[in-house]
Amino acid sequence: MEARGYILRIASEEWLNEVFNTAMYYTSVRRKWMPDQTILFVHKTNVGDAFVGYGVIKSVYENEDLTEEERSRCKEHGWRKALEFAYVIKYEKPLLVKNTFLRNLKVVGRCLNGYPLDSGTLNAIIAQSEHP
Repeated sequence: MEARGYILRIASEEWLNEVFNTAMYYTSVRRKWMPDQTILFVHKTNVGDAFVGYGVIKSVYENEDLTEEERSRCKEHGWRKALEFAYVIKYEKPLLVKNTFLRNLKVVGRCLNGYPLDSGTLNAIIAQSEHP
């Protein structure tokens, strides 16, 4: 399966806010990141992991393409690439992962990070998230 998108699990509230404020995400996950892929963001809530929004990749940057400050930060955290988003959408109400098809796959926690999605699955989760 060629991935049309991926799930990225954002660990901290600080990084979550950064993604939605700057439309940038730095990652160490090794995937075939490409422009126009849709990335679903998952974050841990007080009732479990939840889809909190999504974005569409505009550009993918290698470390050498980043500013000195960004390279230093990437080195500190072990990040290999930066994803710049054409836009990001934050959901008003998060959708719990356990309320989606993923509950049947037993994919939880850190294992969600980098999980590939085909077009149908991606569109189904977005539709469910936007119209709960």
